[in-house]
Amino acid sequence: MDSVLVLIKSVFDTLGPTVLLPIIIFVIALVLGVKSGRAVRAGLTIGVAFIGINLVLGLMLTSLGEVAQAMVKNVGIQRDIVDVGWPSAAAIAFGSSVGLWVIPIGIAVNIALLMTRLTRTLNVDVWNFWHFAFVGSLVVAATGNVGYGLLAAALMTALSLVLADWTAKGVQRFYGVPGVSVPHLASVQIVPIAILLNWVMDRIPGFNRITIDTETVEKHLGVLGEPMVLGAVLGAILGLIAFHGAGDASVVVSQTLKVAMSLAAVMLILPRMVKILMEGLIPISNAAREFVQKRAGDRELHIGLDSAILIGHPAAIASSLVLVPIAILLSIILPGNRVILFADLAVIPFLVAMSAPIVNGNVLRMIIIGTVTLAIGFYVGNALAPLMTGAAQSAGFQIPANAHLITSVVDGFLYIPWLVIKAVTSLGLFGLLIVAAVIAALMFGYRAAPAMWERVAGGGEPEETEASATDHIVAAE
Repeated sequence: MDSVLVLIKSVFDTLGPTVLLPIIIFVIALVLGVKSGRAVRAGLTIGVAFIGINLVLGLMLTSLGEVAQAMVKNVGIQRDIVDVGWPSAAAIAFGSSVGLWVIPIGIAVNIALLMTRLTRTLNVDVWNFWHFAFVGSLVVAATGNVGYGLLAAALMTALSLVLADWTAKGVQRFYGVPGVSVPHLASVQIVPIAILLNWVMDRIPGFNRITIDTETVEKHLGVLGEPMVLGAVLGAILGLIAFHGAGDASVVVSQTLKVAMSLAAVMLILPRMVKILMEGLIPISNAAREFVQKRAGDRELHIGLDSAILIGHPAAIASSLVLVPIAILLSIILPGNRVILFADLAVIPFLVAMSAPIVNGNVLRMIIIGTVTLAIGFYVGNALAPLMTGAAQSAGFQIPANAHLITSVVDGFLYIPWLVIKAVTSLGLFGLLIVAAVIAALMFGYRAAPAMWERVAGGGEPEETEASATDHIVAAE
């Protein structure tokens, strides 16, 4: 059995998500009754779109990474907990004792919940099962019990599906992606924080009337407010802040202009890549809807995808660019913080994108929500660093020479793993049963009053049609 799991894991590691996803989409399309020719085209289109998305994200992550490193160097802070980035966290998770089992466990949990009609999301984002394995690996590091780790990973799979269902209408409405949900644990964890803070901000006189979204900015600033130009302006500001001490004026100007052009390109190209993705996904979504309606009436089925499809929206990028220097400032001023940010500053868009439907794209509110989420994350990162370091050592991960302990913004800053670990270390198996009970309560609470739950998560408007969805994505350009 172990040899089979090792083979499966090896195949997933070798092929990677951009090859696996088209294959998975093709198989699902055939099962849903799509003709083979259309199924091939849909799979290839989605695969090509994700390659394009990853290329643009690589450009953004490289640019923001250089800016972040320059900012950290400028402030001269030293910490003994080093942010090693999400690729390292994923390697640790898949290299752990839980990582070997997480793919079959995740698929089994998803199918079981679909068959029992407890969830409506079919998660095809198999590569990101590493988030579930990460939580399980920390549980094993904390307890030494692999069984607890496997159970924790299974529970995180279920939780991600519940949160994906809850937020699906909001994601579909705001981002214009019909039939899609986002079971990405690192992204959906902001939803409860965003709902609470949005409720508070709605009740602050004066402040509750302030709306700063990308449409308002474009309306008042004209060409300066267009997403591409806005990206260039924000990139130039970040570049000047980061590189002002990098040498003579020509170096500062050239570095700043490179960042400005890179972020302008991201703001223009990324929405177009998402549009290509939707061209491949819409036939699958329609087929899924017809398949389910024939067998279960008006029941819906959502296709669970990576939150990478969301971060091309100008509101997600604009708020994230402002949050980069804020995150560095937080690392300096927060009492007791030992974390120095490094590799994962550029993934902030993934952390804040799911707040956009809740605040209807209000960038100011997204920045406030993101700041609070990051502040909480720093303390979680400090608390979880010993366990992440222990899990890394068990997985054979090489700890950087300058680091006493390691962490990552994704997933080392997430409060959900911290809560799970506190439960299991305090109460053992009973703690995991409490976690299971909470997830079940969320699941049945949502099923009892879905419209109310969806409304608070930004899903107050009817789902967009196929035409309006693509129009929405084009408008974001």
